[in-house]
Amino acid sequence: MTRTRLSRTTLATARTRPHAGAGLLLAGALLTGCGAQPGEIPLSEIRAESPSPTPTVEAAVANGTAAVVDAAAATPTAPPAHNGLIAGRAFLDQDRLTSAIFAVTADGRTRQQLTQPADQTRDDHPTWSPDGTSLAFDRTGGDSPGRIWTTSSDGRNARQLGPLCEADAPDCVNETETAPAWSPDGKLIAFTRSWGRSDPGSEQIQYSDLFVIAPDGTSAQRLTFLTNDTPYSGAVTDPSWSPDGKQLVFSYRTSATGQPANGRSLYIVNADGTGLRRLTPWELRAGERADWSPDGSRIVFTTYPAGPDNAPGGGIYTVHPDGTAVEALTPGPSDVTYGAASYSPDGTAIAFDQAPSGGASELYTMRADGSTVTRLTDAPGHGESRPSWGTAQPQG
Repeated sequence: MTRTRLSRTTLATARTRPHAGAGLLLAGALLTGCGAQPGEIPLSEIRAESPSPTPTVEAAVANGTAAVVDAAAATPTAPPAHNGLIAGRAFLDQDRLTSAIFAVTADGRTRQQLTQPADQTRDDHPTWSPDGTSLAFDRTGGDSPGRIWTTSSDGRNARQLGPLCEADAPDCVNETETAPAWSPDGKLIAFTRSWGRSDPGSEQIQYSDLFVIAPDGTSAQRLTFLTNDTPYSGAVTDPSWSPDGKQLVFSYRTSATGQPANGRSLYIVNADGTGLRRLTPWELRAGERADWSPDGSRIVFTTYPAGPDNAPGGGIYTVHPDGTAVEALTPGPSDVTYGAASYSPDGTAIAFDQAPSGGASELYTMRADGSTVTRLTDAPGHGESRPSWGTAQPQG
């Protein structure tokens, strides 16, 4: 199989921002460009013609209840689809050194382990192909860096994509490839690539941005340049495609030296790498993988309070793709920690993970308006998380 290999020149020397309408040039070479400082690209770039007022965090969580910030929020009209299996990540040992990808039916009655990681290997961030026949995920083993893998919906035929770099290339130090996301047409997989030296104090890596690659492991291209000119400034992760394949939403978490320091926000970028803009205010502290509703009218995402990771107090929200109409789906203030959320293929429900303070997470579902919360898994200590709801059906 022919793979694209990255050299020092392709990764770091070119300084030309991709121009509007450039399109995806999957010729095997990576596009590099000028760095964009977080917050420098205004939301007004691609606002709707008559946008609603900019949402505020205070309004979204007013009086400890789920509050609709914009009453004019569109009512989703989901395209016809059938709801299949929900993939997720679960730990296999008490020390949480080994994790596998599993799939569970929407009623929680049937659960199947799909990947077979070696001891002290973590399989994580599952994502279904649009036709439900395959899964992509990342695998990190011991001291081995993260790599993208794919497998069939029954867990067979697992294979690794990449790595993109030659092992001895100067700019491939500490390279990892994680958090894959399949495009709606099945022709591309977006993912996070991080590389460079690690800061001894913060363990922040030099560079982190979005890339895309073909499912056969060829034709890699860089999409974002948030850290290109500002090394150690933050980490880009968790891309998710719009239903029409024209945009991606992703999470950006700044470091202690980033702007702002230790911030979280969601960004949107066009599929050709243009039109980068911040979607959520820094005060909301949005993170994890966001997900588009099947009709493209809403994006569901999770928020996290300032302080230690996994601290309780966040929530699950939705927002219009233009940044308006923030709506809290979960009540606040919260004494639990919420994780990633994923729309059902027909748009009527949302899967998410939730953990009590100091406890392990489990998978839940709720209606798309936040009502009728139902616990899906019951595997104490396994940390069931990172749901991805697809169309695959149970095997056998």
